[in-house]
Amino acid sequence: MLMKFPTMKKRLQKELLALQNDPPPGMTLNEKSVQNSITQWIVDMEGAPGTLYEGEKFQLLFKFSSRYPFDSPQVMFTGENIPVHPHVYSNGHICLSILTEDWSPALSVQSVCLSIISMLSSCKEKRRPPDNSFYVRTCNKNPKKTKWWYHDDTC
Repeated sequence: MLMKFPTMKKRLQKELLALQNDPPPGMTLNEKSVQNSITQWIVDMEGAPGTLYEGEKFQLLFKFSSRYPFDSPQVMFTGENIPVHPHVYSNGHICLSILTEDWSPALSVQSVCLSIISMLSSCKEKRRPPDNSFYVRTCNKNPKKTKWWYHDDTC
């Protein structure tokens, strides 16, 4: 399958190396996650020092389509610890514009990771989005299929 998509494969290999060699602070590629497929990665994340999430451990799931990097990756928190944050739903979906309408092929896994670290680090109060219960009951499993309404630039 990947041979049909040389642009995606080449780009993912380049980004995989970059993430392995120069990961953003508090981020580590889960090496086991890429052993079987280059199109699905798990990135282990630790909350930044001096923030509400200091010392907490999270996992981000990245799924790449055959249209990557022209199509944004599907990114969500996964695992047992989903951060309590005004832009993170309890099912792991993340309301962040660069994951959908503000995506650009110039962005990368590293830049997405940095944006998520920044989003968590700037949070002043741990709370779920006000529509969490309704959203989690009614949403698609793929967060990219959600029509997000970006109305809050603060936490």
